[in-house]
Amino acid sequence: MQNLNDMLFFAEVVSSGSFAAAGRHLGIPKSRLSRRIAELEARLGVRLLQRTTRKLSLTEAGEIYNRHCVAMREEAEAADEALARVRGEPRGTVRVTVPVTLAQTSLGPVLARFVAAHPHVRVEMQVTNRVVDLVQDGVDVALRVRTAIDDSGSLVVKNLGETRAVLVASPRLLERIGAPTTVDDLRELPTLAMSAADGRASWRLVGPGGGGFELQHRPVCTVDDLFVLRFAALDAIGMTVLPDYLCANDLRDGRLVPVLPGWGPPPAHVLAVFPSRRGMVPAVRRFLDFLGEHVKGGGELPRGC
Repeated sequence: MQNLNDMLFFAEVVSSGSFAAAGRHLGIPKSRLSRRIAELEARLGVRLLQRTTRKLSLTEAGEIYNRHCVAMREEAEAADEALARVRGEPRGTVRVTVPVTLAQTSLGPVLARFVAAHPHVRVEMQVTNRVVDLVQDGVDVALRVRTAIDDSGSLVVKNLGETRAVLVASPRLLERIGAPTTVDDLRELPTLAMSAADGRASWRLVGPGGGGFELQHRPVCTVDDLFVLRFAALDAIGMTVLPDYLCANDLRDGRLVPVLPGWGPPPAHVLAVFPSRRGMVPAVRRFLDFLGEHVKGGGELPRGC
């Protein structure tokens, strides 16, 4: 009797690229998964995979068999989705990765609403600035902030909105050094940045009418956390670039001021990235709809700022 689970296991090993990654996603030990595939090959009387210490590759027979396994898996997922629609309630686990600042300021404050509205959906959120491999790590949705919407190959990219940044400083700093009147004057001010290669950093600024300016500078302090960077700016150590949502209250109350009004970094896009085959799962689709409604105009800056 054909064991359909073996076909699902085989399709997952191929799509994940390794037994270890497939085992993590399926929730079964790597050794058991490897044994099941070996038994499948023995039953079929043909080798499906070429195994090396570094990677797996499909044989000609494996390519043919995998197409049928993938088709069967997609039909099974479609069947689950059809029943979920009948039930009218998404179910299952949604695995999400979110950059630190975006989690703290945009998704974190509203996540409870999604959980409360969908009691049969379990959310596993990993807060990290590391760029994850969605297929390798078994992630359904990754939130990212980028200055451009790049082609992500087999992944689907949903643009949730824009986030803008402001070039800011403490009024005390500008009183002490003098407020700049042109972009060239910016070179005279001490700076704070999230990173600096060999002690140097670069900010791309856009001014009125779309004019551009590249500010090369040596930060007096580098901090890879936006909240700590804000504290340093409030203490009048130097000027820096902060997302507007993070410094809106400081600007309103006068604790920080725009350094050169009209000039700032170009806007960045808040993106939801997900594998297309998982994007059709009802729970993931509902979560993506939720992101589109609640995560707009907020997010962290690219690491180069």
